[in-house]
Amino acid sequence: MAPRRARKRAEGTASSNVFSMFDQSQIQEFKEAFTIMDQNRDGFIDKEDLRDTFAALGRINVKNEELEAMVKEAPGPINFTVFLTMFGEKLKGTDPEETILHAFKVFDTEGKGFVKADVIKEKLMTQADRFSEEEVKQMFAAFPPDVCGNLDYRNLCHIITHGEEKD
Repeated sequence: MAPRRARKRAEGTASSNVFSMFDQSQIQEFKEAFTIMDQNRDGFIDKEDLRDTFAALGRINVKNEELEAMVKEAPGPINFTVFLTMFGEKLKGTDPEETILHAFKVFDTEGKGFVKADVIKEKLMTQADRFSEEEVKQMFAAFPPDVCGNLDYRNLCHIITHGEEKD
C-alpha cells in the first residue's frame, strides 16, 4: 500500500486532471448537461434527479434497481467534478475514430459512407458483444437511419469519438 500522502496525491490528481481531458466548450456542454440532470439544483445528481430526468425524456417507469446501479457507478456523491470524471473514464475507453470508421467500412462495399441499418442491426445482435433488441432500438433512436434505411456511419463515428455532430 502506498504511503498516505502519495495515495492522497494520486487521488487528487485524478479529479483535478479531468478538466485537462476536455476543451472549454466540451466542459461547458457537460456543465449544461449536469445542470439539466440536477433537477433539484443541489449541486449533486442522485436517484431522484435521474428519475426526474428520465421522466422529462418520457421514460416514466424506471426501476429503482436501475437508478441505484447508475448512482453506484460513481465513487461517491455525484457533483460536477465526479460527473466529468465519469465521462472522461467512459470516453477514455473509446477506440480512435479511424478504428471505428474502418470497422464500418467493411460493410460499406461501395464506399459511400452509409451502411444499411438492417445489416448493422443483424451484426450487432449476432457478433461479439451482442446487443439486445432494446439496445439496438436505443441506438437507432439516437442515430436514426435515413428514409432509405441507410446509416451515416461517418457522422456516427464522429459523435461517438467527439460527442457532437460534424458541422
